[in-house]
Amino acid sequence: MSTTFQLDTATSRATPTPQPMKRLTVPKLRARKADGVTQDPIVMLTAYTARQAQLLDEHCDALLVGDSLAQVIYGLPSTIPVTLEMMANHAAAVVRGSYHAVVVVDMPFGAYEPSPEKAFESAAMLLKASNAAAVKLEGGEAMAETVEFLVHRGIPVMGHVGLTPQAVNVLGGYGARGRSDAEADKIVADAKALEKAGAFAIVVEGVVEPIAIQVTEAVGVPIIGIGASAKCDGQVLVTEDMLGMFERVPRFVKKYGDLAGEITDKVAQYAREVRERSFPTDDQTYQPK
Repeated sequence: MSTTFQLDTATSRATPTPQPMKRLTVPKLRARKADGVTQDPIVMLTAYTARQAQLLDEHCDALLVGDSLAQVIYGLPSTIPVTLEMMANHAAAVVRGSYHAVVVVDMPFGAYEPSPEKAFESAAMLLKASNAAAVKLEGGEAMAETVEFLVHRGIPVMGHVGLTPQAVNVLGGYGARGRSDAEADKIVADAKALEKAGAFAIVVEGVVEPIAIQVTEAVGVPIIGIGASAKCDGQVLVTEDMLGMFERVPRFVKKYGDLAGEITDKVAQYAREVRERSFPTDDQTYQPK
């Protein structure tokens, strides 16, 4: 039985205690889809910090350290400025905060496109620095050679087709893909090329539903949808979006809560009590014995 470390919040915000648990593995996730059918859909959410990973871990099969941290954590306008170091640091925190889910880390823009060799160098750095299980990269047929190169050298790869945010400048925005026959055919061909290259799963983002279903039926590895279809083999969302941390989210996001409203209310209460001098009370101060 493998042992990893989970943060023990009962005693301290940062005290590691051993938590015996065998993690899910990439082969086990891949095996969820057999003979074209996934009986147990894959649950995936994004995570960027140890505490966030700790809260999500027991409910998720995979945690994605997405380059969406550009907007969510750093307030950047797109994912383009994200660096390898940023991804490595956040991935390491997520691995430390989890013990069950497969941790997948995004390859940032510019870290893999130049050549398969460059991609291997970047992927090796990410996995060695974080102890994550796999990397994810965007692109279809154009990236198939790179995916094959990485997989043959021991690096599991999750693919990503359809709306690929790193290519936003080429795509001209974040609109749904696959509306034309040519674009739909390309998305299907991209997914098939990634499967053939050895990707263990593929994210299909922001595509019209019939194309998402077509890809799911045409490809033998799990298809994880985001803005795609409930008929995909799994789903992923940006956690902060589904928890209601932002007012504006993509139309495919279902808000399961209003965490931003909750935080605002509690901070307003704290500010009021500080100004009224009603906090701290005896319960929060040290009195003479």
